Amino acid sequence: MAELLSVSGLSAGYGGAAVIQDVSFSLDEGRSLAVLGRNGMGKTTLLNTLVGVTRHGGGTIRLAGRELTALRPEQRAAAGIGWVPQERNIFRSLTVEENLTAVARPGAWTVARVYAIFPRLRERRRNMGDQLSGGEQQMLAVGRALVLNPRLLLLDEPTEGLAPIIVEELLAALARIMREEGLSALVVEQHAHKILGVTDAAIVIEGGRIVHAGPSAALRADPALLERHLGVTRGNAARA
Repeated sequence: MAELLSVSGLSAGYGGAAVIQDVSFSLDEGRSLAVLGRNGMGKTTLLNTLVGVTRHGGGTIRLAGRELTALRPEQRAAAGIGWVPQERNIFRSLTVEENLTAVARPGAWTVARVYAIFPRLRERRRNMGDQLSGGEQQMLAVGRALVLNPRLLLLDEPTEGLAPIIVEELLAALARIMREEGLSALVVEQHAHKILGVTDAAIVIEGGRIVHAGPSAALRADPALLERHLGVTRGNAARA
């Protein structure tokens, strides 16, 4: 497979504070990566840095061979970075369908295709954004990113605050997007076991540095490693 994303020696933060330091990893086309770690370790900062909203401290970011480091956020989006932030950022005063059509770009991901992935959105296509549940808003946020037709999808805590049944529904949709549809993705997630079940590889960040990188399946099957880096014990793994 061709390499899609290459991150080398990346350091970044906010103001005068460096949050991530000397981060290096790569992702091939059509593959997915879980970004794991305890709270405050730099996971969201890594995604924000890929999007271009942090202070760059060093290193490079390349997407399909193109250097992104000096580009503004809107230029990175045009280059193929799709972003679903924790805040979701949907248009609450527009309908579901207007949210999707307002940002759609030509490509394989159409509004109809988003509705096929998220039938709830089709059912609520005439509802305003502020009339949706938290889970439906998250589905809409993902759908908005998809109709931009990105080459790489970044998702920051997509299941945070959602009911367990909605978490399962959303993860099933993400598995289809990443595995069946072949869209490359980076997913920051607290539910380690669940996201490791739908991604190809994983990195663990501690203190702004990568301390583990490898296949998702291997990390999911290693209770000692999960406990050491993430505090996931045998007792809470089933709930994670």
